[in-house]
Amino acid sequence: MDNQEFLTGQLLIAMPGMRDSRFARSVIYVCAHHPDGAMGLVINRLVGAITFPDLLTQLGIERPEVDEEIRVHFGGPVESGRGFVLHSGEYNQDSTLQVNDTVALTATTDILRDIAGGAGPRRRLLALGYAGWGPGQLDSEIQANGWLHVSPDEDLVFDADLDNKWERAIAKLGVDVSMLSSDAGHA
Repeated sequence: MDNQEFLTGQLLIAMPGMRDSRFARSVIYVCAHHPDGAMGLVINRLVGAITFPDLLTQLGIERPEVDEEIRVHFGGPVESGRGFVLHSGEYNQDSTLQVNDTVALTATTDILRDIAGGAGPRRRLLALGYAGWGPGQLDSEIQANGWLHVSPDEDLVFDADLDNKWERAIAKLGVDVSMLSSDAGHA
């Protein structure tokens, strides 16, 4: 992987002192990190105002009875009306962005039809909106002590336990949350 793309496929974990309330205690899966910017999805917050059946109805997609509850996540504040599905890598369409060997991103209504019909990806996270950064912005925020980053595991990314996802992501670093400082410094 190119050094400029080192955060692609990683988790960003908001530091305890995150000043932007939209990202306080958030965990973000980074789908792309390039010199021209970065894009990711918040994976530990839900959109309270819309359900998957509501979304299907709005898009004119037939709603067969779905056995499992599919929750709609708050992916971030950018383009909050646009949908994204972060999913396991075995599902692939022409428009799918393969983030790495195990995770992909698709943003078409076809994937929603497949999910509704039971033919979608094995694991998935449906989100409205995304988190985006301009050139160098994310790197600056990390240097200013706004974010930690860690390699993800499939359960942390896709499981339904949102309440403890932030703590579990930090635990992957082997860090005690109470020892984290919101002050940045350079040695």
